[in-house]
Amino acid sequence: MNFTRWSARLPGTQRRAAARTDTTVSPDRRGDGSVPAARAEQLTDEAPPVPAVDDLPVRDVLDRVPALVALVHGPDHRLAYVNDAYVAAFGMRDLGERAREALPELDELGLFPLLDQVQRSGRPRTLKSRKAPDGRSYTFTCTPVTEGDSGRGVLVFATDVTDHAEAAARLRASEGRQRETAVTLQRSLLPQELEEPDDLRVAATYHPGGTEAAVGGDWYDVITLGGGRTALVIGDVMGRGVRAAAVMGQLRTAVRAYARLDLPPHEVLQLLDGLATEIDANQIATCVYAIHDPNEGRLVYASAGHLPILVRDENGTVQRADEPTGPPLGTGGWMHSSGSIALTPGSTAVLYTDGLVERRNEDLDEGIAALERALSGATGTPQVICDRLVRSAGVTPDHDDDVAVLVLQHPARKGAEAERFRNAALELLGGVEAAPRARAFASGVLTSWRFPTDLHDLGVLATSELVANSLQHGTPPMRLRLRRTDRRLIIEVTDGDDHLPRRRRAEPGDESGRGIAIVATIASNWGSRRTPGGGKAVWCEFVLPKP
Repeated sequence: MNFTRWSARLPGTQRRAAARTDTTVSPDRRGDGSVPAARAEQLTDEAPPVPAVDDLPVRDVLDRVPALVALVHGPDHRLAYVNDAYVAAFGMRDLGERAREALPELDELGLFPLLDQVQRSGRPRTLKSRKAPDGRSYTFTCTPVTEGDSGRGVLVFATDVTDHAEAAARLRASEGRQRETAVTLQRSLLPQELEEPDDLRVAATYHPGGTEAAVGGDWYDVITLGGGRTALVIGDVMGRGVRAAAVMGQLRTAVRAYARLDLPPHEVLQLLDGLATEIDANQIATCVYAIHDPNEGRLVYASAGHLPILVRDENGTVQRADEPTGPPLGTGGWMHSSGSIALTPGSTAVLYTDGLVERRNEDLDEGIAALERALSGATGTPQVICDRLVRSAGVTPDHDDDVAVLVLQHPARKGAEAERFRNAALELLGGVEAAPRARAFASGVLTSWRFPTDLHDLGVLATSELVANSLQHGTPPMRLRLRRTDRRLIIEVTDGDDHLPRRRRAEPGDESGRGIAIVATIASNWGSRRTPGGGKAVWCEFVLPKP
């Protein structure tokens, strides 16, 4: 084959050929004296013409190109030419042979389907950064070439991009290590095991974003407050990477500390808002903090720019907790407020982050509505519901955002199980006579619940001390509440005074001040909190012996 008749139709070649001219170099100006003028005119009288592109010796040019060049011809891709760089990389090749036999390295790279496509379409195609058998990386450009009406071939042009490929691989490895560090930090800061409230069944799941997305700052937690109450929290720190995970860890630790104060949800968010500003003024976070009290049958919650809680009742009807919602944590200057939503026996509530419902080119309300539909038909344990909601949202390992989901159920107990969850209450009316009436009431209730004698006596003593403390330091209305679960006995006294008691050491001559100390000594746990309508509740609990 006469190779010099082939012309590669690379972009711009035709324009350069059409622009060919017979430009000649203009004669030199007369010298400045270093060369006689006559001699200068004699040397520069006729300058050689500049050759046009079509007149250049193409083979000599391609032989000197440092890139790899090969030319194949015909439908079976017969090898017509390889340049010196190609030979240096892969060795000598037999011209005229089929490319599959003559150029096996291209077959290993999967280049032959691309050659067929270029020959059929007549359009160039590029295959970026493929590692060849010689260990180096090349970018292959396949360009159609023609020789009149005799046929069509393909010019294969391979540029060595090994340095770029290695740099990109090092960058990916570095990003992978950073992401692994962030994921490890994120998972270590999340609760390794969820606390298990007596009255709720809970489950949670966390899915980090895919390999192309840096891990974010999603978190959740379940905190038992004592007295049968449970705090639930879920949040999302804006941003990604180790910094977001670190901020998340600080906020989660702060939530647990503030929760021990047993404050209303909006007050907890108020404290978190100020802390978030101190941690990083440029970092904001959304959060929902909720408290479940089994005696009230409701979730009391406050939201800082977070997505609404969804509650499914035992009939499958889903309700959305919309208001109140304040701005995210870290914005400052906002007074948060608390709201409530019913969580009756048989209900299921879902708290989640935006990765579960937010999609590109889709309205956020559409994602929440889709989650409501999925929740309405979701049954089973909290973990089963968690997994089902994640699947219904299309969350995959390469999802572009973190996803955190927290599911809680308030079971509807029946039969023998219901016998292990009982309540009894007494309004404390009158003066000092309320104390013996409370003791008698507690004794009768504990006897009917068939508690062992030692636990019965401790319960009556704790009741007496809590009622006496309320009668001395509190104001009406006063109420005694006894509650048992399958794990503990809870005794709680409420009154209208918001001054919280504290444990103190009574001196030998003191006639008072020993009540709370006695309760703290005999009970497994005790505490107090202010109630929403004004006043306080003081409680203690005893762990029941295992059957």
